[in-house]
Amino acid sequence: MATATLLLPARLRLAGQPLPAALALALGRADAGTDDEGGERAQLLRHFELLPRGWPVAALTRSQDANDAASAQWLRADPAWVRPDINGARLYACGDGLRLSREDADALLPSLRTLFGDAGFPIDAPTPSRWYLRMPAGTRPPSFPGPDEALGADLFDALIGTGGDADAGLRRWRSLFNEAQVVLHNHPWNARRAAAGRPPVNALWFWGGGMLPDHVSTTHAQVASDDVLLRALAANAGLAPAPGRRCFEPAAGDGLFDLREARDAAALDRDWLQPALAALRRGGLRQLRLDFADGAGYLLAPAQRWRFWRRPLARLAAVPRDDTEA
Repeated sequence: MATATLLLPARLRLAGQPLPAALALALGRADAGTDDEGGERAQLLRHFELLPRGWPVAALTRSQDANDAASAQWLRADPAWVRPDINGARLYACGDGLRLSREDADALLPSLRTLFGDAGFPIDAPTPSRWYLRMPAGTRPPSFPGPDEALGADLFDALIGTGGDADAGLRRWRSLFNEAQVVLHNHPWNARRAAAGRPPVNALWFWGGGMLPDHVSTTHAQVASDDVLLRALAANAGLAPAPGRRCFEPAAGDGLFDLREARDAAALDRDWLQPALAALRRGGLRQLRLDFADGAGYLLAPAQRWRFWRRPLARLAAVPRDDTEA
């Protein structure tokens, strides 16, 4: 029998929504794991092993976007919107959050090619929301945080705080960040975006640098997702990733299902959790794993129905309480 694993958003994304009674009962009887590390990187690395160790997001997504990642070292240079505030400036949107068209990318990129070409890092954009720098082998990529960590953060903390002023390599990347800001701030295309009520593309966010890993492995036999990074991990592990699904359907082997965009607890319960629990009861599933982006996890199995002394889970952020077991 197969195991199904649901990748879920952080529990706070669903906080305040009542737990359906059947789900509350099932989670109350489930095995709750000790909280693991939160965040996208930690969540995905619970399901994929990369050798050598690292998190080369740019090379992985490039393998999906352009199929040429093996030829070089890559760095994401995603279009971004930085907004000044009273204490400095903050990152407000990046990549997909700006909803760029191909026309936007084609209008903005030419003004950046000289800057990055002269630095030795040619820039291109195989998709409007994911831009890349090709770096010579041996170049040390900057250690700036990913957009999921940096959104809303003060730029001083995100850029200066990563390595200190003593790091000459980081100083070079901060300089390129500032020069790109000047080029984009003065670009007439941003005036057109502003006139249309859209945020400007006034910065690039450097992150995810590295080369494709030599080896990617997973215990899952099937991965269903529309997310480019998760699909890249699956493809590099030798799987043919399936599109994201609208509802639960048992897989032939152990399956990983990406539900990190879910925000409606009732719909999640109706379309995924109740059908998966029914499959557990029928014997169509051996186990159901819930992996939340904040690091929480639950393991559900058929025999847990006999844990009648356990109370239903009062709220999603709570840990199941067992008054009789040590």
